[in-house]
Amino acid sequence: GLVEDLLTLSRLEGSPTPSLHQVVPLSRLMQACEQEAKGLSATLGQGDVAHHIHFVVNPVLSDVVLMGEGRELQSALSNLVSNAVRYTPVGGDVHVSANQGIDGSLIVEVRDSGAGIAAEHLPRLTERFYRVDRSRSRESGGTGLGLAIVKHVMQRHGGSLHISSELGQGSCFKLVFPSTRWMAANA
Repeated sequence: GLVEDLLTLSRLEGSPTPSLHQVVPLSRLMQACEQEAKGLSATLGQGDVAHHIHFVVNPVLSDVVLMGEGRELQSALSNLVSNAVRYTPVGGDVHVSANQGIDGSLIVEVRDSGAGIAAEHLPRLTERFYRVDRSRSRESGGTGLGLAIVKHVMQRHGGSLHISSELGQGSCFKLVFPSTRWMAANA
């Protein structure tokens, strides 16, 4: 996994901006991530889905497509969702939603009810190999490159990753796509 993630980062850093001619339906992206999240939760729950997992797309956005590299967009959202499941205790909540921002952006938000992250760690979370808690990371797996990959995917797509968290209150990760990177499928 480590070698694969390093190769992914290298490819992302050296690649041109993804074309606007490739499209990925938001609904398909969300459905795939929901299936992954429930599968991971069931694995962690030893057979039963162990978390309360909710995926919600604003009905106004039901036919939206994102313009960009589908594999990268899937990887970014999947990474955030799997982190939310891994770092949220059994019985906790993982909520994924898609809404339109007031500036015309598309915001995909992954919110969890996990332990949260102290403020001093937030600016460094997207650094390669940065770990908030090394022992917890060993228990839950991962390479320490996931959030760096997410950040690079969003930069390549002209978007951004916003992270907020509070100890004991969970975390919120937002993928923010500019209006130039999404549209209604029938537009």
